[in-house]
Amino acid sequence: MSSHTSTATPTAHPPRLRDDRKGLLLGLIAVALFSLTLPFTRLAVAELDPTFVALGRALVAAGLAGLWLWHARAPLPRREQWLPLALVSLGCVLGFPWLTSIAMRSLPASHGAVLVGILPLATAAFAVLRGKERPSAGFWLMALLGTALVVVFALRQGGGSFHLADVLMFAAVLLGALGYAEGGRLAQAMPGQHVISWALLLAVPFVLPVVLWSAWPQRALMAQASAAAWLGFAYISVISMFIGFFFWYRGMALGGVARVGQTQLLQPFLTLLGAAVLLGEPLTGSSLLFAGAVIAVVAAGRKLK
Repeated sequence: MSSHTSTATPTAHPPRLRDDRKGLLLGLIAVALFSLTLPFTRLAVAELDPTFVALGRALVAAGLAGLWLWHARAPLPRREQWLPLALVSLGCVLGFPWLTSIAMRSLPASHGAVLVGILPLATAAFAVLRGKERPSAGFWLMALLGTALVVVFALRQGGGSFHLADVLMFAAVLLGALGYAEGGRLAQAMPGQHVISWALLLAVPFVLPVVLWSAWPQRALMAQASAAAWLGFAYISVISMFIGFFFWYRGMALGGVARVGQTQLLQPFLTLLGAAVLLGEPLTGSSLLFAGAVIAVVAAGRKLK
């Protein structure tokens, strides 16, 4: 007498689906790391010059990038990759850090955080203009809805109007979105670690003399800066300017620039939590209400891709 036992084989997920999910997870990790950038920047610029904070962090990260490329024995980028790398450098290494550092001198981190909420829409727009991505109409609807939510929230916090620091933040967002979109496209052809590393090294000839020029006259004041200010500078140099991009560009390469970029709609509200913990800034009920609405929009945008 013989018995026959049948074993059901689980259905494997298609590779594209697995890549989408992995890309989303990596994007969420990056967003969690990036979400503390503004609170730590505000800690740093409270006692250190904004120009030194913005470009000094790029110089520190460039040193780490050089060591990483040497360790990985990374080949030189191809000729056609240098222009996109320069755009990554302009947006992520120079423009976004510099403008946000200046804005954080007069804006609470919680207020600046909500302005960063338009990054996903701006990143998706640059992905369309510079790449071949074509998100669906439903995706765009959700992106616009999410952006409208964070803009309304910003206006509520700002008393119904925008100020110069708000304009600087919006300009920073546009430059950052350009760098994100270009880096996400490049990460499909080279490792994401190489993308941010080469972009950082490209900025060194500009960053080094400016950092020296800004730091030398203030060296005595810098020596007296508190541990909190230097902790803020260390975080934005190592995590925000370097490590976070490892996860971010790899995630966009796997899941798509526009779609993984949607996860940044969560960043303003993670930043609000960080600002409450690190800076003691108030976390209100309306903030939590807007957070829930934006999370719902992100979930819908994922399904309408």
